[in-house]
Amino acid sequence: MEYRPAGFDDADVRSALSSWHGIDVRELHYRAVGFGDYHWAATGTDGRRWFVKLSDLTDKPQCGATATAALDGYRAALQTAAALRADGLGFVVAAEPSPDKELVVDLDGRWALTVFAHVDASSHDFHTELSPAARDEVLTLLARLHTATPPAGTPVHTPDVPDRAVIDAALAGQEVSWTGGPYSEPARQAVVTHAGAIREYLADADALAHRLDLAGRTAVVTHGEPHPGNLLGSDDGFLLIDWDTVGLGVPERDLAVAAGDLSAYTAITGVEPDPHALELYRVRWLLADLGEFLRWFRSAHRDDADSRTAWEGLLQTVAEMGG
Repeated sequence: MEYRPAGFDDADVRSALSSWHGIDVRELHYRAVGFGDYHWAATGTDGRRWFVKLSDLTDKPQCGATATAALDGYRAALQTAAALRADGLGFVVAAEPSPDKELVVDLDGRWALTVFAHVDASSHDFHTELSPAARDEVLTLLARLHTATPPAGTPVHTPDVPDRAVIDAALAGQEVSWTGGPYSEPARQAVVTHAGAIREYLADADALAHRLDLAGRTAVVTHGEPHPGNLLGSDDGFLLIDWDTVGLGVPERDLAVAAGDLSAYTAITGVEPDPHALELYRVRWLLADLGEFLRWFRSAHRDDADSRTAWEGLLQTVAEMGG
């Protein structure tokens, strides 16, 4: 996020790191990266470097609908990632446990703290176009992930549309003025303009999910969002970050994100991706983005860099749906 969380300053982060992780911070710098969580780079007095993440549990629907459920889901996800790394998947970037063995520290019922050891690696933008060789490397990582033994307690993914209730409410309320901030009314107008396409996408998602359910596919461990923005380039190859979306699901959940030529994956696993499942997760991705942006603009928000990013994302999403 570009803007820091309201009510949390650097002194609060220093205090939390000291209290929960025993890290005496010498340097702390806010990092305006990602969308949804808040991040800092920290250096301890011992010279060790850390990447610090602060998450709003009331705004983490991929982990749970309520703050309590999100905390449980987030912990299960990061415990899964830690177990995968311990089982030999070195490309998994896992959180560092606190002295109390907590990977996710509940600070106050709403805010959660996670800490990662600094990694010397290059980052990528979400829209980075990977070379064919780089994409094949990612497919190799996914093949290793999908053939791994699922750790106990791995979350179970469902192909339901996230924030479906938010999208349905937006469609139902498109004739009434929206309040919350400067982008509420423009967002409503975008829904009015593209309501037909949105409904078609919802119907397609329902039909494709029903088809997948009838197919009875075997579930594997999936990351959920293995796009370039969640890849780090290290001397030893790609690393995968942001495991809060990990879950047991069909391979196409990840393969739809990788897109392009998937033959390298088939050569390793013997699995031929199902085109209907790939289409399901392409459709679901757009609807998930739509739900996130609508939730943003139907709530209190400001005219700031984060809102502008969300607004651009909403316009791109509905334009692709209507294309």
